[in-house]
Amino acid sequence: MKNEESTANPPRGGFLSTPERPATGSERVVILGANGVMGTGAAELFAAGGFHVVMLARDRDKAAHALAEVQSLARSEAIAEQIELGSYEQDLPRSVAAAAIVFEALAEDPELKRAFFAQVDRYRAPDSIVATVSSGLSIAEMAQGRSESFRRHFLGVHLFNPPHVIAGTEVIPHAGTDPAVTAKMAALLGKRLGRRLIVAADCPAFAGNRIAFKTLNEVAQLVPEHGVEFLDYLIGPQTGRAMAPLATVDLVGWDVHQAIVDNVYTRTRDEAHPLFRLPDYMKEGIREGRLGDKTPPAGGFYRRGKQGVEVLDAASGRYRPAQVPGPIAFVERMKALHRVGRYRESMEVLKTAPGAQADLARRVVLGYVSYALNRVGEAAQSSTDIDTIMSYGFNWAPPGVLVDLMGAGDTVEMLKRYGLQVPAILERSGGRKLYAGSVLDFGRTFVG
Repeated sequence: MKNEESTANPPRGGFLSTPERPATGSERVVILGANGVMGTGAAELFAAGGFHVVMLARDRDKAAHALAEVQSLARSEAIAEQIELGSYEQDLPRSVAAAAIVFEALAEDPELKRAFFAQVDRYRAPDSIVATVSSGLSIAEMAQGRSESFRRHFLGVHLFNPPHVIAGTEVIPHAGTDPAVTAKMAALLGKRLGRRLIVAADCPAFAGNRIAFKTLNEVAQLVPEHGVEFLDYLIGPQTGRAMAPLATVDLVGWDVHQAIVDNVYTRTRDEAHPLFRLPDYMKEGIREGRLGDKTPPAGGFYRRGKQGVEVLDAASGRYRPAQVPGPIAFVERMKALHRVGRYRESMEVLKTAPGAQADLARRVVLGYVSYALNRVGEAAQSSTDIDTIMSYGFNWAPPGVLVDLMGAGDTVEMLKRYGLQVPAILERSGGRKLYAGSVLDFGRTFVG
């Protein structure tokens, strides 16, 4: 197929089927949805890793704009030498047929994905791997109706946004995935592309999002009672997260947050089920177009106005000027200790601080520990996997670290005090250290 549009002034990266740019077989990766956020991130990741990448979008103009974004992410125009551009209508059959990996990064819409997978199934090489970048949809359900070869070679690869910065990655096989395919993809991502990855179970939201969005939504549910600024201060970086929880929801996007928590709320009935119910004020905000950082004029929990930063009043749906919460002694003490690397002493402060504010902080932090470690054997294979994905996927302190710093015995006692489920792994630990990494691995998650 000749591409007439390539004869004038093609963007850097060229188009498909040029004599100068032959396909490279086992090194060829096709990105579907290449003009989306995760599509451009995946293209940069694979191209920077030396793969020959074909970026496909609805039309070539969209693919060309996506290439410019890839160059920006890589901070290199030369990365375009690894990339070709194309459109679904003209270039999908041949590019998919020549691909070793087809990486689907379309919108989180099951029907849309399945429609494209039908085309991929028709044209793909028998031994090519098909991966979806879904952040929580059922991998098995997306594979239904496809050929046996497709199902054996199909799995999820959940990159965390932005993938050129965040190394955490989940590989999610379904029951029909060939174990050799899972191992091959895991080795490629881990050894060649430098991912900090785990193999997660094919359950709603997988492991990282399942755990993180429980805590994020729990804090969002507390907003009407306590207010935005107070909660992001109380459950802020000093509790072991690079970014405060409500600011994180704004960064992710309220619509994405809703899709994840609604999926878990609908499809699971675990011990934290009520905490996945999206607050009514967020439902109303989403209907009004309030999606967080992606909608600056409408805002999210925060909005930048002419007079500076404003915060949402959940009761009225209106914004008011942000106010710095009055300093709380135990919070400020924790921050000071983190700044000098005295993490165990900081957790001792959290354990022993008196008052209702400290009780609230402990309940949320311990709720995270309880829920995360209770997903061992369900969403992830081990506590080490949970620690890895929370540390490198979200830049949150790994739950195993929090247990080690607070002491397993004291953690169990506090979990019981707050009516939280004690994970079996804690009951079996006998006080042994849970976290397998070093201080260098988690120190970046404790911010002063």
